[in-house]
Amino acid sequence: MTWGIGLIGATGIAVRAVIAPSRERRDITVRAVAASDGDRASAFGQRHGVRVLPSYEDVVTAPDVDIVYVSLHNSAHAHWARRAVAEGRTVLVEKPLCLGLAECDALRDAERLGGGQVLEALPTLRHPWHDVVRHMLDAGRFGRLHGVHSRFDFRPPAFGGYRLRPELGGGIFLDSASYWLQALQDTVGLPPSGGTGTARCAEPHGVDHAFEAELPLPDAATATLSCSFAARHTAEHVFEFAEARVRVRGVLLPAAGAVPLNVAVRTTTGRTEVTRTEPVSYYERQLGRVADLVSGRAGHWGAQSAVARPRIVTMEHLHRTARREVAPVPSTGSAHES
Repeated sequence: MTWGIGLIGATGIAVRAVIAPSRERRDITVRAVAASDGDRASAFGQRHGVRVLPSYEDVVTAPDVDIVYVSLHNSAHAHWARRAVAEGRTVLVEKPLCLGLAECDALRDAERLGGGQVLEALPTLRHPWHDVVRHMLDAGRFGRLHGVHSRFDFRPPAFGGYRLRPELGGGIFLDSASYWLQALQDTVGLPPSGGTGTARCAEPHGVDHAFEAELPLPDAATATLSCSFAARHTAEHVFEFAEARVRVRGVLLPAAGAVPLNVAVRTTTGRTEVTRTEPVSYYERQLGRVADLVSGRAGHWGAQSAVARPRIVTMEHLHRTARREVAPVPSTGSAHES
């Protein structure tokens, strides 16, 4: 059987995450697209051979659309995911799935009533490097864990884009938090509550162009995040043990294709070792998970919500309670959307 996907948003990420990997599959095909700008939707449809529909509503109700992919600004994710599941559709929605717990619970209610299913488009889920680090933790190989330090720097967004508009869920933290929290969740686990953050903004009510956060972990360990809009891309996690430093760099590289990642260890005695994971292509794996979900080979979102919900709770708490500082945006050269 071939499942049809409808795109809500004529975006670059829709091309990378859905259109390109769907061409390698026989069970999923892209059938429709809609955008807020009709001309942009038409150009997108012609370029990729996709039928253009007049509105988002037409996408979620189209009879040949089984799966809806939502890649709008962050503040619209939950609304259109909720609308699609109300029509019984399987939904792949870009991260963050929701901006807060109220949106998350409303989405769960809509899913139960409408029969649809939702998957957050978080392609880093269950990467093999998580298993490598988790085995180190479980075996106590390098002694007690003191902390996990994560850094994400993304290229500055285009002027006028949603990432620079707070009312649309912009800012670097909401762009980075899902990657950070998912990595913690799959390795050391998330704390039930707490955490502090500092947001650095160009103006008092603007979006954060830099953000620092800290979460308490068991045994007096801490997890920290440092993220910013910067000229140089960075995406890495460092695990500080009593007897070693474990570093995983370039954790978003598999978005560009099937590449391995290195888990690099340097012990306090100076010994080094590298574990190279199997090559993974994030978007191909992600679309495979969607196929499993819509075909019934994977569990219902009710089980997945138990995993997504703590991330949303922690993200909302840190974003809402962060201390805000007005700070100049560092010079990063020419700005364009990441």
